[in-house]
Amino acid sequence: MIELEVTVPSGPGARLVLRPRRAMTAGQFTGLFVALSLAAFTVACFAWWSQGNVLAPVFALLDAAFIAAVLRWVWRQGERFEVIAVDPRHLEVRRSAQSGPAFEAHPYWVRVSVAGAEGRERVLLGSQGRQVEVGSFLPPGERLELAARLKELLASASGRCRDQDHTLG
Repeated sequence: MIELEVTVPSGPGARLVLRPRRAMTAGQFTGLFVALSLAAFTVACFAWWSQGNVLAPVFALLDAAFIAAVLRWVWRQGERFEVIAVDPRHLEVRRSAQSGPAFEAHPYWVRVSVAGAEGRERVLLGSQGRQVEVGSFLPPGERLELAARLKELLASASGRCRDQDHTLG
């Protein structure tokens, strides 16, 4: 998901906040965990009662713990984000997992590139021999939209017209 925050309404500064799309809400994740755990415990209790398998409830408990850990990991992956701040003198990329900026440059020298095959596009920002990939967790269509928005923001921030090239290579 791409959120555009205009820092100064009349100026060229802006921030893009990139977040992965969530398929479920926290309540739906909890409901999924409960449903999967209940199904495992129901089968385990039936196996114990009808077949005498005394280890089935223990394995159901281990299964529930594994399901909880995996769902927690999936939820945490949805909490990551990237912030791309652009103003006339500075472009900065920050990631949720890093304390400092992942990339900094003057917007006039930054170039946008889309690399990779169809459906596996990568959006790269490059300047002075350095490159960084942005929006890697976005779906392919949103990555292309991100590249277009970045080109517009860079054109606005650097004072170029939109027709000038903002691509690498």
